[in-house]
Amino acid sequence: MSPSPASPTTCPPPPRCDPRDSAGPDQAGPPKDPAPPAIPVVPADAPAEASVRAALDAAAVAAVRAGDTARFEELVNRHSPRLFGLARKYTRREADVADLVQDVFLRAYRRLDSWRGDAPWEHWLTRLTLNCCYDYLRSQRRRSEDSLADLTDDEGAWLERHGSSTEAESNHAAAARTLVEKVLQQLSPASRMVIELLELEDRSVKEVSALTGWSGPLVKVRAFRARAELRRLIGQLDTRRFL
Repeated sequence: MSPSPASPTTCPPPPRCDPRDSAGPDQAGPPKDPAPPAIPVVPADAPAEASVRAALDAAAVAAVRAGDTARFEELVNRHSPRLFGLARKYTRREADVADLVQDVFLRAYRRLDSWRGDAPWEHWLTRLTLNCCYDYLRSQRRRSEDSLADLTDDEGAWLERHGSSTEAESNHAAAARTLVEKVLQQLSPASRMVIELLELEDRSVKEVSALTGWSGPLVKVRAFRARAELRRLIGQLDTRRFL
């Protein structure tokens, strides 16, 4: 009997066993070459060209839509590392990162039928992830009181060296990264996302438009506002520290 389709409000159960351990015992007689599988399955950490990865994703999505809900675990395993890395750009709290990634996959499973196949599923998943991150940033409207007002000694030392010298010192790299994160946390959700995509990931306006759903002109306007907001915040840091 074929499995019934999963409820739209629940995520598919994980597979009962690792498919790599599902081979039966050796049979008597001369060995035979196994027939190639209809759909190739590779480990999540194995290198794969974009076209191969897209084909594997499409096959897995088709299988899930047909009722083989366990195949969704294949998509989770293949894309989880990249999604965790993407989510960490918008929050440093690992608990929030895990919640974000889980929310992405839940939304992806529930909306699987909305993927039309005109672009790789990975691109569709990336856009969904950015939407989840944007929703998260909007929910975090409260600013931490110590984000910019209370700098640590290491952060203050980095500011003083940065203001007086152009030499980079590795022992202050961690303080610099933390300071940048504090500044980014002060940006509005739209400003932070456009700075991350345009400036930190070096994406084009066209790419940002495709990922966020914003029009090209809107991306440019938000980028202009974000840069002005960033300059203002950095100016506040300089004033607090040096005046």
